Amino acid sequence: MSVRQTLLAAATASILALAMAPASAQTLRYANQGDLKSLDPYTLNETTTHAHLGHAYEGLIARDKDLKIVPALAESWDIPEPTRWRFHLRKGVKFHNGNPFTADDVVFSAERVRAKGSNLPTRIPSDAKVVKVDDYTVDFILTSPNPILHSQWDTWYIMDKKWAEANNSIAPTPVAATSPSFASLNANGTGPFIIESHQPGVKTVFKPNPNWWREPEHNLKEIVFTPIGSAATRVAALLSGEVDVIEPVPIQDITRVDSSPNAQVLKGPELRTIFLGMDTLRDELLYSNIKGKNPFKDVRVREAFYKAIDVELIKTRVMRGLSTPSALMIAPQLFALSKDFTRPKFDPDGAKKLLTEAGYPDGFEVTMDCPNDRYVNDAPICQAVVSMLARIGVKVDLLAQPKAQYFAKVLKAGGYQTSFFLLGWTPGTLDSHNVLHDVIGCRDDPKSSRGENNLSGYCNKEIDALTDKILQEADTTKRDQLIKSAYAILDKDFGYIPLHQQALAWGVSKKVKLTQRADNQVLLYWATKQD
Repeated sequence: MSVRQTLLAAATASILALAMAPASAQTLRYANQGDLKSLDPYTLNETTTHAHLGHAYEGLIARDKDLKIVPALAESWDIPEPTRWRFHLRKGVKFHNGNPFTADDVVFSAERVRAKGSNLPTRIPSDAKVVKVDDYTVDFILTSPNPILHSQWDTWYIMDKKWAEANNSIAPTPVAATSPSFASLNANGTGPFIIESHQPGVKTVFKPNPNWWREPEHNLKEIVFTPIGSAATRVAALLSGEVDVIEPVPIQDITRVDSSPNAQVLKGPELRTIFLGMDTLRDELLYSNIKGKNPFKDVRVREAFYKAIDVELIKTRVMRGLSTPSALMIAPQLFALSKDFTRPKFDPDGAKKLLTEAGYPDGFEVTMDCPNDRYVNDAPICQAVVSMLARIGVKVDLLAQPKAQYFAKVLKAGGYQTSFFLLGWTPGTLDSHNVLHDVIGCRDDPKSSRGENNLSGYCNKEIDALTDKILQEADTTKRDQLIKSAYAILDKDFGYIPLHQQALAWGVSKKVKLTQRADNQVLLYWATKQD
């Protein structure tokens, strides 16, 4: 029996219908702590990058202000059989250069996003066949049922096949590329804004797309994005009116911004989990004084690290109360049975004992990789971890870098060159399968996209088997039990060290109104600015 999921035009209109833009158009200036490294939408699977590029590019589906899936470049879809999804494409849509959007672009984008060099290959199963039925219909043929196939396609952006071919950009641009490609310096999407100019590390200017297929909700004549790495400079620019929106506001500056006459802080819970990972794959760590073996292969060492981390102290001292300590690698809002899990107690004495039992009574040395401009207080969190581990005899050499250098080093394209690291993850599907497959899954099969973002190399085949069942299970109760079993195995293994879900803190001029989503994408096509 087929499962029909075609969305009626009336429902589409009620979700997507947007008010006409106010008459007075404005320039909105936005600053973020990190840079927009590449305009190639398949270079970096990272929330802020997706948000930037979501102004120029679009997916087959989108997520609305409440993160519900709604139609975008696909008007509707259905599942005529369990292993076939059919997408009916929107007609009359044009790319920024005037080329028409058709099924050829979807097929091309499906191949490109799974090609070598892409950081988003898990958007589409590697064994799925993408077939053009006609110019405005595409089938995705799977080898097994997948009830959440399209759940992260809001950030699988569709590219113009002809444009990519004409500009030698058929292949995706790797995050560690030593020289920029045409697609990394130029964009040609179907979205609400055209990228007029892009100077990496300096400024990116967006102009409204006059031929966008939707009615704009914003009243902006341009968006000017400027990366400002210095927190103090970023806050000063907001308070002086030089910029209209900043992200993030340092926790220590929230009260000052809120008490200012010109700006305020939009606060809310975020779905991102901040966690620590350890290289459990290599026989010898890349960056350690221990030679000939890998301490992290011993579960006692991993447990010791876990018990040495005081998440409550990180919450009160580093995050100033604006974090929620987590026992899982996923936010509790995204898993119904999260309440069944608790963190091991902070126990430095027990941690020291475990290290001694594992053969490291005097500890050891290891380098920690950490971004310093990606997450809220990322470098201070890492500094706190360094101090906590020092108490059990572990000497951590902290390498904190801007996210461009950090990701180029630690991700797959850089060869997973890390021994110990901090990372944040929001599942693109808003579902545990994404975490279990992309971050926790074994990365031992070069033909599979499993473990694409598993920087630690952690591998447990029992979890992989459960993950495969989770993907196909449609019964919510049975599915939750499978997920619980997978997380229980991970807990017993001390495979990762979840820390917390950070809080959102956006600084916004009182002249600006915008929507704050829990996935922390700053999407300015919903913004309006007063004179």
